[in-house]
Amino acid sequence: MKKLRHMSVFAYIVEAGSITGAAESLQLSKSVVSQHLKVLERELGVLLIKRSTRKHTLTSTGRDFYESCKEINKITEFAWQRAQESTEIPNGIIKITAPNALMDVVIAPAIGKLLKQYPLLEPELISGDTQLDLMSDNIDLAIRVGPSQASNIKQRRIGEFRDILCGSHALVQQEEIDNALYIANKWQGKHISHHFNDIDGNEVLYEATALCRANSFYSCLALIKEGAGIGLIPDFQFNMIKPVLCEVFPKLKLPINQVYALHTYDKHLPSSIKVCIEAIEEHLTKLSEK
Repeated sequence: MKKLRHMSVFAYIVEAGSITGAAESLQLSKSVVSQHLKVLERELGVLLIKRSTRKHTLTSTGRDFYESCKEINKITEFAWQRAQESTEIPNGIIKITAPNALMDVVIAPAIGKLLKQYPLLEPELISGDTQLDLMSDNIDLAIRVGPSQASNIKQRRIGEFRDILCGSHALVQQEEIDNALYIANKWQGKHISHHFNDIDGNEVLYEATALCRANSFYSCLALIKEGAGIGLIPDFQFNMIKPVLCEVFPKLKLPINQVYALHTYDKHLPSSIKVCIEAIEEHLTKLSEK
């Protein structure tokens, strides 16, 4: 590392035309700059600059060596500039994971719109109902229902939705809900318990055994739409397919689910992640207002 520093200072000396000029550019003392040159020449075992009381002249070796040294400064300046620009202009790869129920209706549309504004972004969307580990799976941003308990995770609440217990019109109109097959996502488990509230705030408990389960939200949705049974879907999904499905208990409401944006960045949140969180939050808010 010391060699690179000596070479960088040497390039400044050549470009400034003197040790004094280089010291001013680098905001160092003349003695420090002079020492860099002396150490460099001693370790190389060659004379780089012929010095007199009036003039400094590069030797032939010094001229050739300078060409390499100035490239070091160019690379350093370019890397520095790129790093600073990355905090200002959203760009580069960003891996985003979210549950299936949120990805197609919330995340993908929000990111698709964002790409028109920031074409240098390279989003990688990972949809799944199994939660990935942000560190080991190299995830930049995770959108999840409910807060994380991990101490190393930074999180921000970005919206909310309510689940709807629903089924096909034909099934619900049979008024035999107690005997209806419950269709559950795998994460719900087999023993189902939902705590509804009526208009007066009284709690109403609904319990069922899930004899039909799937590991994908869309598999559950397909079964519900087909009339095979009843199950939960988010209100924003339900509002899009109301003609197909109806609420099992239209006068009862389930608790609100909080949606969070999770990441592992501490103080310096990249602009690419910041704009993605803002876009997803805005889209989710619009869906909730419908």
